Amino acid sequence: MGCALFATMAACKPTEPQLSLDPQIAEETYAGGELGTTFNSSHSAYEDPTPAIEEAGLGTQFKYGEYFFERSFTINNEPFKGLGPLYLRSSCIACHPGYGRGKRVTKYDTNEWGNSYLLIVTDKQGTIVESLGLVPMTKAVAGFKPMIDESKVSINWLNYTDEWGNRFPDGETYSLIYPELNIPEDAFYVPLEIGGRPVAYSDIDMTLEATIGIYGTGLLDAIPDDSLKAEYLKQESHGVTLNPAIWAGGDWAPTGLNTDGHPFRLDYALDASSTQGNVSLWEVTNVVTDPYTENYIPEAYFRTAAADPDVQATFYGLYPEQNITGDVATDIYNYLANKNIDLEMSSNDHYLLNLWIRGLAVPAARNLEDEEVQLGRKLFREIGCTACHRPSWTTGDDREIQDPYNVFAGREFPHYPYQKIWPYSDMVQHRLFMQNDIRTGWCRTTPLWGKGLMRTCAGHSDRLHDCRARNVMEAIMWHGNAQSDARWTIEKFRNLDKSERDAIVKFIEAI
Repeated sequence: MGCALFATMAACKPTEPQLSLDPQIAEETYAGGELGTTFNSSHSAYEDPTPAIEEAGLGTQFKYGEYFFERSFTINNEPFKGLGPLYLRSSCIACHPGYGRGKRVTKYDTNEWGNSYLLIVTDKQGTIVESLGLVPMTKAVAGFKPMIDESKVSINWLNYTDEWGNRFPDGETYSLIYPELNIPEDAFYVPLEIGGRPVAYSDIDMTLEATIGIYGTGLLDAIPDDSLKAEYLKQESHGVTLNPAIWAGGDWAPTGLNTDGHPFRLDYALDASSTQGNVSLWEVTNVVTDPYTENYIPEAYFRTAAADPDVQATFYGLYPEQNITGDVATDIYNYLANKNIDLEMSSNDHYLLNLWIRGLAVPAARNLEDEEVQLGRKLFREIGCTACHRPSWTTGDDREIQDPYNVFAGREFPHYPYQKIWPYSDMVQHRLFMQNDIRTGWCRTTPLWGKGLMRTCAGHSDRLHDCRARNVMEAIMWHGNAQSDARWTIEKFRNLDKSERDAIVKFIEAI
């Protein structure tokens, strides 16, 4: 960990630099506002607590939460008990190396450090194949088989040539690559089904999706709902096409709100309204926490495993306490389908993990006094990048945290009232129409804050939803499809001088 578990927080606090900048630019140095920014730019920059953690006296709780992020979960050992019967990774940090996001890989091996890919299997309309779940699990504990045999999965990285021949008007060239995922039909353990109906193998699509960075999500939590709504209304008034699953024209679509009435705001797919609605433990490690007291496994798997002679042959030997009816198929099915499993992670430990997530600071913007960075900042705005990468938001009073499942009542969390923050995201989904695109084609504008430290903190600089962009320039040029919502901006970017394009890249790396 960044600091010893019981070390004082002051020993880890980086020193704020003394800057002589225009005040309007200098405030942007505080990417997470005064209560959410760390001035650490070393390899541990993504690990720091926010000043709000320190002010609330929650430093020790923060470090305990970090402990659960870093350690591997197991089958039987407290307090990390609960892995399986199926799972995808055994720890959080396996998918978030250096506390950042996962890297691009050429082979799908979940044992490889930093491989954070999810296998996304849908029909041709982008609907998830429900029998595999949203997160198909490719690992299983003894006695069971994974949903997909990952040894048969292949990832091929293919070259892509855009309509401009990967060349700027002044002759400078760039490279573009994209992944082609292949999962052969015999790699699937369960039948392919949507809504209980079979889906032909020939009718499915397969894509990759990598993790996002998790620092700063507590600050995004603190953006008021009405501020998000105002952004949607503004974009609608400007004629921007918005995802009808989120926005119904003048107001949120029913599917754009969580069960507690808060709009979705996190992840590429906008499938979380707050960090406290975090289900990653349930989805990835299959560790049972409140309120998720059942296995994160689709019913199709229950049926398949219950009828599998290999699973039947070992089940009572491995799980003798499950010999309840004497009918092994029934007992297997009931064991997997149990909706009232005892908590495998205590309510307090679950709270500490969520406190840690909400308490992660955002690294300060760097080198804003540099003339080239200032030029890039100016051009970034002039060519229209901020139409989607909105520079700043102001948080609300943030007196009460969002708690979609009502499990954190009376718990202390850090709060971020009235902070001007600089995520460089409008928090809205747009479409880029990339080759082998993200599921449904809709993707939330990724916050840019802190991304310039990925190589330092996580050991790579891969960007976009599937890590296809190996650097900032490639990420920019993947926005250039003729149908892309950002096409008009890329046309302007292409016609800048090389020095001006480089300045924009340097600015993005600085924030």
